[in-house]
Amino acid sequence: MVTAVPRLVIAAPSSGSGKTTVATGLMAAFTAAGLAVSPHKVGPDYIDPGYHALATGRVGRNLDSYLCGTELIAPLFAHGARGCDLALVEGVMGLYDGASGQGELASTAQVAKLLRAPVVLVVDASSQSRSVAALVHGFASWDPQVRVAGVILNKVGSDRHEELLRDALDESGVPVFGALRRVPQVSQPSRHLGLIPVAERSAEVVESVAALAEQVRQGCDLEGLHTLARSAPSLDAEPWSPDTALDAGLAADPGSALGGGRAAVEATAPGAGQPAGTASAVSVTSRAGRKPVVALAAGAAFTFSYAEQAELLTAAGAEVVPFDPLHDEQLPDGTRGLVIGGGFPEVHAPDLSANEALRKTVADLAAGGAPVAAECAGLLYLARSLDGQPMCGVLDAEARMTERLTLGYREAVAVSDSVLAPAGTRVRGHEFHRTVIEPGAGAVPAWGMHAPERRVEGFVQQGVHASYLHTHAAALPFAARRFVERCTQWTAQ
Repeated sequence: MVTAVPRLVIAAPSSGSGKTTVATGLMAAFTAAGLAVSPHKVGPDYIDPGYHALATGRVGRNLDSYLCGTELIAPLFAHGARGCDLALVEGVMGLYDGASGQGELASTAQVAKLLRAPVVLVVDASSQSRSVAALVHGFASWDPQVRVAGVILNKVGSDRHEELLRDALDESGVPVFGALRRVPQVSQPSRHLGLIPVAERSAEVVESVAALAEQVRQGCDLEGLHTLARSAPSLDAEPWSPDTALDAGLAADPGSALGGGRAAVEATAPGAGQPAGTASAVSVTSRAGRKPVVALAAGAAFTFSYAEQAELLTAAGAEVVPFDPLHDEQLPDGTRGLVIGGGFPEVHAPDLSANEALRKTVADLAAGGAPVAAECAGLLYLARSLDGQPMCGVLDAEARMTERLTLGYREAVAVSDSVLAPAGTRVRGHEFHRTVIEPGAGAVPAWGMHAPERRVEGFVQQGVHASYLHTHAAALPFAARRFVERCTQWTAQ
């Protein structure tokens, strides 16, 4: 299938250049002009897509070639961009920065090549004038397969400064599509792990995005950028589909480094040996005839979730129902499985702790053997305490904040059978936290990490799988199928 959505990649020479501000402003400005804009983010970042979603009214989606493999980048892009007039892809770090020590893997440049998309470079011009031409020339010529087709100058000091910058870039052959002044009122506040999520800022962030849209409208050539986006050639890519992914059995193979095999997982998964697309050994409906309800933690404390996770759980037969652990005192009616993703529980620990009714409900559900999948913030929420504040007590472990940032891509293997994967399953994931968790005696780990260092991590007990490791559901569709099947098995008990 040919995908012909006009598209641009918004990149930068380095982090801190303002690409999130510019990308979000462009998304909001084009949306305000009446275009249906599909927002995307390179890398594992959860927070920027929240701003993108607010700017466009559409789900922000991640494109990460380390977590998902290069073969899924174009299909995931086509899935998100289906029916849109324009797609904007915000890069990660510097244009050519990617997974440490692995060449171009997971870089913005690699994703731009996989999408055959023109790149617009956002340059922090605050401390340079003519040197900007040398900088842009270097980025444009480094990899001939990366089409650096334009520049947006950010943090420009004055009209005279802009004139000097434009004169210098006239010699580079790379056109300037905008020049933005430094405007403090549209800067995005941050905390220890990056920008503050949209869900925590309410009206403030709405005003900020609106101001960004106006600044970009005044300072950028939107018509020229749209014309550039339309110059992107068609992609030969079938849009990713959760139903197709499940039917195809794109399971992680315990014998491979990244996954993509099928036989090893299906040999141990419920319904093994059946043709793709047939009913599994366990029906996806309970004896009462209702699909198993999977409660999905949401709200300000748990904002880190890839959209494909809920889509795959739904396609696997679950009824996915969001709930807010800060405010809801009970889980959704009929809950048979619980998914708690990442976020900032350390910021909300007092309020999470104060919701004793929900903490007890979660503990009782887990004690009864129901499937529970928790990532990072979810892991902390299941501990006995977080920074001295009582949590759910599902896990015999204490969690606390530290000054040390744990950050980076990881390779891991499941060391225990769980509701997500059989032992031996190899995955790629990402860690991003400033907390540590101290397990009690006898804890059974979830993962054996073997890159960048060897260690065990996480917890598996009864139906609980809890870990710091973030994975991308689209790369592991078998995990959604397995989780929903276990929810159905538990319902039938």
